[in-house]
Amino acid sequence: MPRPTSKSELLTRSQANYEKLIDYVEALAPKEQAAEFKPGTLNRNIRDVLAHLHHWHVMFLSWYEVGMSGEKPDMPAKGYTWKTMPDLNHWVWEKYRSTPLASAKTSLNKSFKQVQAIISRHTDEELFTKKKYKWTGSTSLGQYLVSNTSSHYDWALKLIKRGRKIN
Repeated sequence: MPRPTSKSELLTRSQANYEKLIDYVEALAPKEQAAEFKPGTLNRNIRDVLAHLHHWHVMFLSWYEVGMSGEKPDMPAKGYTWKTMPDLNHWVWEKYRSTPLASAKTSLNKSFKQVQAIISRHTDEELFTKKKYKWTGSTSLGQYLVSNTSSHYDWALKLIKRGRKIN
């Protein structure tokens, strides 16, 4: 499916992919929700995946706040580069690995709503014009949002489904 290129597509796709992810998780029995994935993934269970999504929302919210104030945000995070994302994702996993699943769900839902509110308050032009904001570099605000919402939720659902498969 092509990436959203308008505000309405982004809102619709991010909401739909988020709901698909949450509905899939909620349809599982509590024991299945807490089960460990097959070996070989950094995110070892559903909680890890949901916490990962939440933290990437939090990072985006920080980038947005700093960037829209005219400053240059640390992207993806202070001390990390896009090339060191695996190290950053490992740090995220470490940070949340003791978080209860219920807390991860609540945090994700809250940060999802915050990100959706940002999408809602911008026009198509503000979202999808490349180089509109200095802090987004050569891309658009919308592309950061697509990567942090609809595409990320799709990745998460696939990861959960793959992780649950028995070897």
